[in-house]
Amino acid sequence: MSLMALKPDDIRKMSPEERRKLLIELKTELMRLRALQESRGVLDNPARIRILRKNIARILTIEREEKLKK
Repeated sequence: MSLMALKPDDIRKMSPEERRKLLIELKTELMRLRALQESRGVLDNPARIRILRKNIARILTIEREEKLKK
């Protein structure tokens, strides 16, 4: 997974299955980074947590938009 933020248009182009898979990967990585932060206290790139949280929020927002359209 790259360090870049996902663009909403890119997320919308994904199939629902791809989005769910990506969401699981992002949440798993976020949990891993938080555990590392707890154990070591310092991360190599602490901004990564913020980017992951924003990407997760974008995916959930787009899923909610599509659910409300139906």
